Amino acid sequence: MKSNILVYVTFLALVGVLLLANSCKDDLEIRNDYGFTVTHLPVPKRLKTGETAEIRFELIRLGRYADAKYYVRFFQFEGSGELTLDGQALIPNDSYELKNELFRMYYTSQCEEQQVISLVFYDNFKNEVELLFTFAHDSKEE
Repeated sequence: MKSNILVYVTFLALVGVLLLANSCKDDLEIRNDYGFTVTHLPVPKRLKTGETAEIRFELIRLGRYADAKYYVRFFQFEGSGELTLDGQALIPNDSYELKNELFRMYYTSQCEEQQVISLVFYDNFKNEVELLFTFAHDSKEE
């Protein structure tokens, strides 16, 4: 009986020492790298030359970190058009900081061809989300 108690006490002491040793880490883990997604409302599939499509976005953060910053770049693969954010025309492949989590962009068709644009959203921790938009030319007369 005494040997069982001695084994039990020794086991508890060993577990206690292991727990104590593991809890003495100086490293405090602070997470600041949270992913995100970007959603948008439906957009028109067809645009006439000179017609503008409003694209409403919401950046959804999967965690909160005060120093997180979000940016957007855009690329135009086919056709030609102008994309604006906060009244500023965006230059392809330049980075623009997003100031709000809810925002609107406006795309204006400038050709009679199909247009394809890619929007790449990213943060200062190298997380990235890409959205692709295709607009066919609408040749119907009103």
